[in-house]
Amino acid sequence: MSSSVTPVPTTTRDDSSNDWIWMGMALLAHTGWGAYPVLARYLQTVTLLPSMSLLAFGNLIALAVFAPFVLRRLDGRFLLQPAIWAFAFFVVVRAITNVLAARYTLAVYVQLITLMTPLLVALLSFSLFRDRLPPYTWTAIGFSLLGSLLLMSGDLAGHGFTLAITASDWLGIGLALVSAISLAFYMILIPRTVKSAIPGEAVMLVQLTVLTLTTGMISLMIGEDWSRYAVIGAADWAIFFGFVVFVLLGANLGQIAALRHLGAPLVSSTMAWRLIATLVLAALLLGERLTSFWQALGALIVLATITIYLRLQRSF
Repeated sequence: MSSSVTPVPTTTRDDSSNDWIWMGMALLAHTGWGAYPVLARYLQTVTLLPSMSLLAFGNLIALAVFAPFVLRRLDGRFLLQPAIWAFAFFVVVRAITNVLAARYTLAVYVQLITLMTPLLVALLSFSLFRDRLPPYTWTAIGFSLLGSLLLMSGDLAGHGFTLAITASDWLGIGLALVSAISLAFYMILIPRTVKSAIPGEAVMLVQLTVLTLTTGMISLMIGEDWSRYAVIGAADWAIFFGFVVFVLLGANLGQIAALRHLGAPLVSSTMAWRLIATLVLAALLLGERLTSFWQALGALIVLATITIYLRLQRSF
């Protein structure tokens, strides 16, 4: 699945006294998407599960759990809406490039590129659809690039400024950028589904189905070895099912619920929490840690920039 804002029928603000509960739900969803590159990287580089099979099998399980609860309530005429298939296309591109990015580079680098999605949405909307460029976009881009360079740097005090990345990292970062651009187009399409009154559950059902079929066929075509699933241990199975339940299902459903009660602006304003979740989980599960003051400073700059930028947009 994609770590994106799933379209819902309405995004009106619910001013009930239970807002803090839905805000907690939004943070849990962001935590799930923060865990995505960590769990995907672990399952591909430690457990050694083939990439496309990971998406196919994981989404198949999520689909088997999700479909029975929504099929009875959904109108099949939604399948005739062009927007829902446009979503499906960008979801497939997003998912494939995102999981491969996590295979080739550090989880924090993948999440770092993902956090740039709101800025990419602003630039693409401005350049392709002549929408007004939100205030402070260029400033946010500048600070985000500065923070990203520091986060990818080595020890500035000892060796001057050098990027601590390999050829594999460049490949992963490139894939993550393609993934973020796909996610940006996905988010640009959201207003179209709102106008068409396409329920979030319908979009998610189509996404799970198309992802399962597409990645399953790719896996068979390139000859991935599914026998690996027969030899992995209990701990790896636990992480795999955590990936399916907590990310593919939980993060999506939590996001849908939070969006319905709080609206997209408030939910997206806490998006930077994903980077914190990625940093913590990557350190615990993969041993990927920030090793210098400058890297920590870069992470703080990115966190502050994205949070402030998204919160400022709520006031315009």
